[in-house]
Amino acid sequence: MFASNSNSSYPVFFILLGIPGLENYQLWIGFPFCVMYVVAVVGNITILHIIRTDHTLHEPMYLFLAMLATTDLILSSSTQPKMLAILWFHAHEIEYHACLIQVFFIHAFSSVESGVLMAMAVDRYVAICFPLRHSSILTTSVVIKLGTAVMVGGLLWVSPFCFMIPRMPFCPNKVIPQSYCEHMAVLKLVCADTRVNRGYGLFVAFSVVGFDIIVISGSYVMILRAVLRLPSGEARLKAFGTCASHVCVILAFYIPALFTFLTHRFGHHVPRVVHVMFANVYLLVPPMLNPIIYGVRTKQIRDRVIQGFCGEKKTKNKKTLKQ
Repeated sequence: MFASNSNSSYPVFFILLGIPGLENYQLWIGFPFCVMYVVAVVGNITILHIIRTDHTLHEPMYLFLAMLATTDLILSSSTQPKMLAILWFHAHEIEYHACLIQVFFIHAFSSVESGVLMAMAVDRYVAICFPLRHSSILTTSVVIKLGTAVMVGGLLWVSPFCFMIPRMPFCPNKVIPQSYCEHMAVLKLVCADTRVNRGYGLFVAFSVVGFDIIVISGSYVMILRAVLRLPSGEARLKAFGTCASHVCVILAFYIPALFTFLTHRFGHHVPRVVHVMFANVYLLVPPMLNPIIYGVRTKQIRDRVIQGFCGEKKTKNKKTLKQ
């Protein structure tokens, strides 16, 4: 069934297959995905709560971490509820406009997350290379402006996707062989020349993410040079320790993201099930790992979590004694 506007016709809904090739196991696959999603939601909300309530954490590093947690919540929540509905309840249909909204949120906030990681790399560079001027260079207003620029940039770069797709005619095939709507997957259902759309997608990917990766790489080259000049091994170890969490988060985000991006365009011989699983990992594992990595490796956040847990336990014990 197709609807139409003045320029083109479009399907009323698409059909998301979930994980093709593993249909008999989708019920069981849903359980670890659900656990990872719950961990991502609870972990990132905990990070946001700790940073919001503890005024000593209102510093650039933690403000950027709050931006990262917010982005992770939006990114994971834009896909996982629908994916679990597919795996558990066979709710394969997704309405056309809901699909385009999902495309927008996935690509916009992936771009925003990349920008936030770039901003965090700049923060580490300033903190290690200019420690005495860190607070005067990265003031709260500068951090807010940088975060706003990253957010607006991500939204503006991706917006044309959602304006170009509705103007194109779709083929009778409505099946998307994965668990969420993604720009390239939707373009494959279009019965028209999509070179402009594909070209713009490549331009956005290489210009936005490429710029972020160049800035991140440059920041860490400068950090490495500064750290190796430190006189004592203990100071070098401490400096590397402050960057370890960020490096882990960068690798967790960019490795599956680049694999997914490249296989969509060039990996015609990659098994579909491998591609779909990596596509799901790319949107779920970083939001789950980020709060765990920062919770374990960042002393200030780890201490607040332990204090909150112990405080709650003491309160319960007092209530029990009173009774």
